[in-house]
Amino acid sequence: MNRSHELGEEKIGKLLLKFSIPAIIGMLVNGLYNIVDRIFVGRGVGSLALSGIAISFPITLAIMAFGMLIGIGASSVISIRLGQQRREEAEQIVGNAFVLLVGITLFISLLGYLFMEPLLVSFGASSDVLPYAKDYIRIILIGAVFQSIGFGMNNFIRAEGNPKAAMYTMILGALLNTILNPIFIFGLHLGVAGSALATVISQFVTSVWVLYYFLGDKAMLKLRLKNLKLKWIFIRDILAIGISPFSMQLVGSLVTVFLNKSLANYGGDIPIAAMGVITSVAMLILMIMFGIGQGAQPILGYNYGARNYERVKQTLKLSVVAATGVMTLGFLMVELFPVALMSLFSKDPELIRVGANGMRLYLLMLPIIGFQVTVVGYFQATGKPRKSLFLSLSRQLIFLVPALWILPKFLGLTGVWLAAPVSDLASAALTAVWLYKDFEQLGQSQGGF
Repeated sequence: MNRSHELGEEKIGKLLLKFSIPAIIGMLVNGLYNIVDRIFVGRGVGSLALSGIAISFPITLAIMAFGMLIGIGASSVISIRLGQQRREEAEQIVGNAFVLLVGITLFISLLGYLFMEPLLVSFGASSDVLPYAKDYIRIILIGAVFQSIGFGMNNFIRAEGNPKAAMYTMILGALLNTILNPIFIFGLHLGVAGSALATVISQFVTSVWVLYYFLGDKAMLKLRLKNLKLKWIFIRDILAIGISPFSMQLVGSLVTVFLNKSLANYGGDIPIAAMGVITSVAMLILMIMFGIGQGAQPILGYNYGARNYERVKQTLKLSVVAATGVMTLGFLMVELFPVALMSLFSKDPELIRVGANGMRLYLLMLPIIGFQVTVVGYFQATGKPRKSLFLSLSRQLIFLVPALWILPKFLGLTGVWLAAPVSDLASAALTAVWLYKDFEQLGQSQGGF
């Protein structure tokens, strides 16, 4: 069964499983980087070191944002060119994207290194946390170019039709990071710098693996010296598609800064460390949901383009049910076992107490996030990036930032924790209204959800 026939006629449930499982595995493995760092740092170094990683996280998110700008943007353009049988142009885009990834990351890393201390202080680092944050982010910045090559170009492997190779690339890096972290922290006593070093070495190996792929015989598209000359026509196309995920990631970085400053103002260093743990736990749950969304996107896009709106509706409905099921299980886990989850990351009783309470409040609306994020993916897959971008920003920026500004004034630290569920509820309601209107326009509103 060829791909077009499969997407248009195969059972939706079977298709969704086929496309989602590799994506879920890849997303989970990718999320393990930060989770592993925080588990070993929290148990091997302490709460202040956890706060240091959390404080420096916006810089890491910003670097990832530029990687997504080029990586995701270029992979989409590569797929389009391959579909148009323009393989030579697709190879030129690979070369141009490589140059952009390296050049932009080196520039951002240099800026981050030069202004490291004032940036960390402005992010909310106290005098106690600042040394840990500097020790961690200094090494991360030195190796950031390896992260961009490995993460960004791994998208190109997927774009040329080799998702298993892309998955293996992420597994390689995550496993190496998991092995090196305890060696550097507990064996060599390098502290938080050891965790950063483990991450950078893992990303270096991943980048070498990816470059070997594109320089070797396995790649359909090759990385060639002649294609490293930048051409505006390719840069323009890459940036046009990559701007949406870039904007969402960059906004996420800015919101993290705002959140950390609110936590510092109303609770100090311990709540910041707790938020680092909460983010890691949430990430593990969210990655499964994102994998479901990635699996649904080609099914949604193909059938929407074929005007087979009933299959679009079925795919979206099944994706929402699956994502909501995953998020509900995650909700039960964090509500019933918050102390056990916090204890995985730290032995500090105060951090466990504060974090367990914060986790239960901050993740209170997990079940409805599955609906909101899946529908955002639907708008992106069906060629409506403006709606997708606006709804994504509504959750992170339009509702969350005002809630973080208003609620703590009346409820203190509890208000900081409650800002997220308030934002989740408001953005889900807005998403439901937009989805209903979209289905009305398609003439497919009958039956509803």
